Formats: sequence, C-alpha cells, structure tokens
Amino acid sequence: MDIIEFQEQLLVEANASGFKEAEVYYERSESFRCTIFEGEIDSYETSEEGGLGLRGMYDGKMGYAYTEKIEKESIPFLIDSAKANAAVLDEDDGTTIFEESQTYADQSFYSDTLANVEIPEKIDLITAIEKKVREYDPRIVTLDYCMLQNFTAERIMANSKKLSLNEKINGLIIYISVVVKDGEEMKTGSCIKMTRDFASLDADEIAKEAAEEALSNLGEQSIPAGKYPVIMRYDASASLLAAFTPIFSAENTQKDQSKLKGKVGEEIAAAAFTLLDDPFHPEAVVGSNFDGEGVATKKQEVISKGTLKTLLHNRKTAQKEGVETTGHAHKASYKSTLTVAPQNMYIAPGEKSDADLIASIKDGVLITDLSGLHSGASTISGDFSLAATGFHIKDGQIASSVKQMTIAGNFFDYMKDIEEVGSELHFLPGGYGSPSLRVKELSVTVD
Repeated sequence: MDIIEFQEQLLVEANASGFKEAEVYYERSESFRCTIFEGEIDSYETSEEGGLGLRGMYDGKMGYAYTEKIEKESIPFLIDSAKANAAVLDEDDGTTIFEESQTYADQSFYSDTLANVEIPEKIDLITAIEKKVREYDPRIVTLDYCMLQNFTAERIMANSKKLSLNEKINGLIIYISVVVKDGEEMKTGSCIKMTRDFASLDADEIAKEAAEEALSNLGEQSIPAGKYPVIMRYDASASLLAAFTPIFSAENTQKDQSKLKGKVGEEIAAAAFTLLDDPFHPEAVVGSNFDGEGVATKKQEVISKGTLKTLLHNRKTAQKEGVETTGHAHKASYKSTLTVAPQNMYIAPGEKSDADLIASIKDGVLITDLSGLHSGASTISGDFSLAATGFHIKDGQIASSVKQMTIAGNFFDYMKDIEEVGSELHFLPGGYGSPSLRVKELSVTVD
C-alpha cells in the first residue's frame, strides 16, 4: 500500500469510526554523512526514517497517534490510539483541522541535479578538501572535524476537509574544523558551507577559508575587562539570534515566557534593525510552502525598523489573540504535536561592508564565535553570558586575536543597541541568518 492510498483509507475509516474531522501527516527523510580523517573515511553513515501521524477531533477533543508502519494493519491501531489519546484530555484546547489557504507558493526546495550526484563524488570532494587544508600551512596540525552531509526529506499532508499538500527538500552541508599550532599556542577555526548546487563547491576555496579562519586565531593577546563596542560577525550574530528566537513565539508570550507579551506595535529595537522570516530565501537551504497545519507560508516582517510588527503564530495562538495565523505552526516530526517556530529567520542586511564596520571602531572587539548558548542564555530574562572567540579592534584595524573571552549582556537591550548593520548576509544550517552588526557595547572579560 503506497502512502497516498494509505492516507485516503485512513481518513475514510477515521470518519466512519466517529472522528468529526481528521488529518494525516506523513514524513520521510534520508541522510548520507561521511567524515574524513588523514585521507581516509573515518565514518560513513546512511540513514532513513519516517512515519505518519493521525490528528483528529473525537468526542469534542483532539487526539493524536503515530506509526512507522505504513501498512493496512496500522489503520485500526492509529484510530484506536488517537481515540484513547483524546479521551485523556481534560478539556477541548480549541484546535481544529485546517481547510486550506486560498493560494500557496510554488517554490521548489529540491534539486534533481544534487540528487543525482553519486556518493563517490561527494566523498572525493570532502577528501580533497581535507588534503588541501592539511597542505595549506605547516602550522595546521590536524582537522578535528571534516564532514559532508547530504539530506533529503519529503512530507505529505491530507485531511478530511480535502486538503492535499506535498513537497520535497534536499541540500548538502560541509563542516570543517581545523586545529593549528604555533609554538605552545594551539587554536581552532571552523567553516560551514550549505548548498543545493554541488557544482558550485570549490575545494580550494573551502580549504582556504577553513585554514585562514583557524590561522587568524593565533597570536592571541589579552585586553582589559570592560565594556566595549562590538562587531558581532554574521555567524556569531546568527547564533545569538537562534538562541533567542523563542521570545518571538506567541505560544511563549501566552505562557508568560517572553517579555514581548503585549509589545506588538511598540518599538523594541534600534531603527537599523529589521527582522524577517522568509521560507523561500534561496541561501537558507531549508524552507517550506506550508506550515505544520497546512497554512500557506509567506515572507513577512517580524520587526520593521525597530518596531515589533507581529509575533509568530499558529492557528491556536492566533485564535487566542483574535488575529490571523502567521503560518508558523511547527511539527518537529510526524510524532510531534504542534508548536510555533520560524521558517527562515534573519536580520535584514544593510549597506556597510564588514571592513567598513571594523573601520568605524576605535577600540573594540570583533566576535566571531560563541559557545555555551544553551546554558548561558535565558530567553525569559534576555540575559546572556557566553564564551566567545574574537579579535581586538584598534584604530579601525584588527590588532590581534584575543584570549578566550566571555561576553555578557541582555538581548532586549542588545536589539536596541544595534548601531550599524552589514551588507553580507549569511545563514546557518538551522535557517537562521544575519549580516555582521555593530553594537554599542557589551561587557567583555578575558579568561
């Protein structure tokens, strides 16, 4: 039984067994991952997983069930399990099955050309990159990570209200981490590449970027602790944005877990700061034409020139506030219930180059990497204290790398303190993007 036949029969039998309305959500993903060490394959992994979830209204309550087995015998199991799940709910949570949006974008997130690239060709590329990195400079002692991952995913949604949606997505990610040593000093640096265009990947360029990133961290110096103007490089900025994305969820504001509750329409950030969510951005690799409820997705402003225009909503949170859903219902997998999450969230680029931003600083710090984001950042208070890697800026020039730093601040204040926005937008694999930002000041201490 193929997935389409299974979905159709499941919906018919769910209706016949007493479900007022029902939805079927199918998801399947495949992944190939290879890591190289000293010219040899260190690990080689292919994986495939998937399954199907049933969500339906039974006796006035929404029940859930899921299975990995797409076969006829699973249908009564799903129906009985969803009924049992609905029965244990204390009350109706107000959710319903969505009919459909009037129109859907027809954006493609899948490359047939990438899908046809053979595994040996991918292995040859990542092996060549590792070799070129090792040969780039005698101070390069090893690579602690040299990985290529290719992913493909498919999802299909259908419901008893005649909704029928499907899409496929694929992409490729390369991650390199390089270790360098000069005398007794040892440093690391990393490089990430994402694409659907395999032909665009140049082994020499990737090797050079990864090697230079690590080598630039040598020659570290200390600087006095204090408050400094900061250039938050695009990757560090995107990482910090990713950590604090939950503050923009209406689900969290309704639970009093975000200070943005009741702030729509108010100025919450600097005029230089515009925050967008765009499920179709070509550089993000991930994306979708519909959300976890089947609502059409769209590009939209979350913050416009400092003013909060909207929170992120699914249909349940939107109903509570008497607004339209923003199309941000999220299913982490076919097993999951609905939450709220962005599609591709990024800070809109400005006009200044990174060199211009650095040149504008007399005595400050360039932050290139952050760690401890899960433990060192509170999305409720906005406070953060994070280990950071970066450089001392003196008289508009990079003076030296800085010994391990800790930067501290508050994200709500940070958004208000953004003075300039760079022109070079970059995305991380999770769909978060940013250009480099000049921030008025952050507290910096050096270990």
